[in-house]
Amino acid sequence: MSIHVMVGYATKHGATSEIAERIGQVLREAGLSADVVAVESVTDLAPYQAFVLGSAVYVGQWQKEAASFLEQFEEQLAQRPVWLFSSGPTGKGDPAQLMKGWRFPQALQATADRILPRDIALFHGALEPKRLSLAEKLVIKGVKAPLGDFRDWDSITSWAAAIADSLKKQPQ
Repeated sequence: MSIHVMVGYATKHGATSEIAERIGQVLREAGLSADVVAVESVTDLAPYQAFVLGSAVYVGQWQKEAASFLEQFEEQLAQRPVWLFSSGPTGKGDPAQLMKGWRFPQALQATADRILPRDIALFHGALEPKRLSLAEKLVIKGVKAPLGDFRDWDSITSWAAAIADSLKKQPQ
Protein backbone atom coordinates (compact mmCIF):
# COMPACT_ATOMS: atom_id res chain seq x y z
CA MET A 1 0.00 0.00 0.00
CA SER A 2 1.38 3.40 -0.99
CA ILE A 3 1.84 6.15 1.56
CA HIS A 4 -0.73 8.89 0.98
CA VAL A 5 0.76 12.37 1.44
CA MET A 6 -1.06 15.67 1.71
CA VAL A 7 0.87 18.58 0.22
CA GLY A 8 -1.02 21.53 1.67
CA TYR A 9 -0.39 25.17 0.92
CA ALA A 10 -1.59 28.73 1.41
CA THR A 11 -0.74 31.18 -1.31
CA LYS A 12 -1.42 34.81 -2.03
CA HIS A 13 -0.69 35.08 -5.75
CA GLY A 14 -0.10 31.49 -6.83
CA ALA A 15 3.69 31.06 -6.55
CA THR A 16 3.45 28.88 -3.42
CA SER A 17 0.77 26.69 -4.97
CA GLU A 18 3.14 26.08 -7.89
CA ILE A 19 5.86 25.03 -5.42
CA ALA A 20 3.38 22.66 -3.76
CA GLU A 21 2.46 21.22 -7.18
CA ARG A 22 6.13 20.51 -7.91
CA ILE A 23 6.55 18.80 -4.55
CA GLY A 24 3.47 16.68 -5.21
CA GLN A 25 4.77 15.77 -8.68
CA VAL A 26 8.14 14.64 -7.25
CA LEU A 27 6.43 12.54 -4.58
CA ARG A 28 4.17 10.87 -7.18
CA GLU A 29 7.13 10.21 -9.49
CA ALA A 30 8.78 8.45 -6.54
CA GLY A 31 5.80 6.11 -6.26
CA LEU A 32 3.90 7.80 -3.45
CA SER A 33 0.31 8.96 -3.55
CA ALA A 34 0.09 12.74 -3.11
CA ASP A 35 -2.79 15.21 -3.06
CA VAL A 36 -1.92 18.89 -3.50
CA VAL A 37 -4.58 20.98 -1.76
CA ALA A 38 -5.21 24.47 -0.46
CA VAL A 39 -5.20 24.11 3.34
CA GLU A 40 -8.43 26.07 3.74
CA SER A 41 -10.28 23.29 1.88
CA VAL A 42 -9.10 20.50 4.21
CA THR A 43 -11.41 19.26 6.96
CA ASP A 44 -10.17 15.69 7.53
CA LEU A 45 -6.60 14.42 7.89
CA ALA A 46 -7.57 10.75 8.21
CA PRO A 47 -6.74 9.78 4.59
CA TYR A 48 -3.10 10.89 4.96
CA GLN A 49 -0.09 9.25 6.53
CA ALA A 50 2.28 12.21 6.02
CA PHE A 51 2.14 15.96 5.41
CA VAL A 52 4.12 18.60 3.58
CA LEU A 53 2.74 22.02 4.48
CA GLY A 54 3.77 25.40 3.19
CA SER A 55 2.83 29.02 3.00
CA ALA A 56 3.70 32.20 1.25
CA VAL A 57 5.41 34.62 3.63
CA TYR A 58 4.60 38.30 3.86
CA VAL A 59 6.15 40.54 6.50
CA GLY A 60 7.60 37.48 8.21
CA GLN A 61 4.25 35.73 8.64
CA TRP A 62 2.55 32.72 7.09
CA GLN A 63 -0.79 33.26 5.41
CA LYS A 64 -3.58 33.14 8.00
CA GLU A 65 -5.10 30.00 6.42
CA ALA A 66 -1.83 28.07 6.87
CA ALA A 67 -1.29 29.33 10.42
CA SER A 68 -4.86 28.38 11.36
CA PHE A 69 -4.45 24.94 9.79
CA LEU A 70 -1.25 24.25 11.71
CA GLU A 71 -2.86 25.27 15.00
CA GLN A 72 -6.20 23.52 14.35
CA PHE A 73 -4.64 20.17 13.45
CA GLU A 74 -1.57 20.35 15.72
CA GLU A 75 -2.35 17.18 17.71
CA GLN A 76 -2.98 15.05 14.60
CA LEU A 77 0.07 16.42 12.81
CA ALA A 78 2.27 15.65 15.82
CA GLN A 79 1.46 11.95 15.34
CA ARG A 80 2.63 11.74 11.72
CA PRO A 81 5.65 12.74 9.62
CA VAL A 82 5.48 16.45 8.74
CA TRP A 83 7.66 18.75 6.65
CA LEU A 84 7.14 22.53 6.56
CA PHE A 85 8.17 25.08 3.97
CA SER A 86 7.88 28.80 3.45
CA SER A 87 8.27 30.74 0.24
CA GLY A 88 8.88 34.40 0.06
CA PRO A 89 12.22 36.09 -0.32
CA THR A 90 13.05 37.48 -3.72
CA GLY A 91 16.47 38.36 -5.03
CA LYS A 92 19.67 36.45 -5.58
CA GLY A 93 21.47 34.58 -2.81
CA ASP A 94 20.64 32.30 0.07
CA PRO A 95 16.99 32.81 1.10
CA ALA A 96 17.81 32.64 4.83
CA GLN A 97 20.46 35.36 4.42
CA LEU A 98 18.02 37.49 2.44
CA MET A 99 15.59 37.09 5.36
CA LYS A 100 18.34 37.98 7.88
CA GLY A 101 18.27 34.51 9.45
CA TRP A 102 14.49 34.15 9.50
CA ARG A 103 13.42 30.57 8.72
CA PHE A 104 9.92 30.24 10.19
CA PRO A 105 7.36 32.59 11.79
CA GLN A 106 8.11 33.15 15.47
CA ALA A 107 4.37 33.27 16.18
CA LEU A 108 4.08 29.63 15.03
CA GLN A 109 7.35 28.30 16.44
CA ALA A 110 5.81 26.83 19.63
CA THR A 111 3.24 24.97 17.51
CA ALA A 112 5.97 23.68 15.20
CA ASP A 113 8.01 22.59 18.24
CA ARG A 114 5.09 20.45 19.41
CA ILE A 115 4.53 18.98 15.93
CA LEU A 116 8.25 18.19 15.53
CA PRO A 117 8.56 18.56 11.75
CA ARG A 118 11.24 16.47 10.09
CA ASP A 119 12.50 19.59 8.31
CA ILE A 120 11.63 23.24 7.77
CA ALA A 121 12.66 24.71 4.43
CA LEU A 122 12.73 28.28 3.18
CA PHE A 123 12.48 28.77 -0.58
CA HIS A 124 12.78 31.82 -2.77
CA GLY A 125 9.48 33.23 -3.94
CA ALA A 126 8.16 35.22 -6.86
CA LEU A 127 6.86 38.77 -7.12
CA GLU A 128 5.31 39.24 -10.51
CA PRO A 129 3.94 42.75 -11.10
CA LYS A 130 0.92 41.52 -13.09
CA ARG A 131 -0.27 39.55 -10.03
CA LEU A 132 0.08 42.43 -7.55
CA SER A 133 -2.51 45.00 -6.52
CA LEU A 134 -1.66 48.69 -6.73
CA ALA A 135 -1.22 48.83 -2.94
CA GLU A 136 1.14 45.84 -3.04
CA LYS A 137 3.16 47.43 -5.85
CA LEU A 138 3.58 50.56 -3.74
CA VAL A 139 4.73 48.57 -0.70
CA ILE A 140 7.15 46.53 -2.85
CA LYS A 141 8.55 49.72 -4.33
CA GLY A 142 8.90 51.24 -0.85
CA VAL A 143 10.88 48.31 0.54
CA LYS A 144 12.78 47.88 -2.74
CA ALA A 145 12.00 44.16 -2.99
CA PRO A 146 13.28 42.66 -6.24
CA LEU A 147 10.56 41.77 -8.73
CA GLY A 148 10.57 38.52 -10.68
CA ASP A 149 10.50 34.78 -10.18
CA PHE A 150 13.41 33.69 -7.98
CA ARG A 151 12.18 30.19 -7.14
CA ASP A 152 14.97 27.60 -7.27
CA TRP A 153 13.24 24.60 -8.82
CA ASP A 154 16.30 22.36 -8.40
CA SER A 155 16.36 23.07 -4.66
CA ILE A 156 12.62 22.44 -4.35
CA THR A 157 12.88 19.20 -6.35
CA SER A 158 15.83 17.97 -4.25
CA TRP A 159 14.00 18.71 -1.02
CA ALA A 160 10.89 16.86 -2.23
CA ALA A 161 13.01 13.90 -3.38
CA ALA A 162 14.57 13.70 0.11
CA ILE A 163 11.07 13.62 1.61
CA ALA A 164 10.10 10.80 -0.77
CA ASP A 165 13.22 8.83 0.16
CA SER A 166 12.49 9.26 3.86
CA LEU A 167 8.87 8.13 3.49
CA LYS A 168 9.76 5.13 1.36
CA LYS A 169 12.16 3.93 4.09
CA GLN A 170 9.39 3.97 6.72
CA PRO A 171 7.76 0.69 7.72
CA GLN A 172 4.21 0.51 6.41
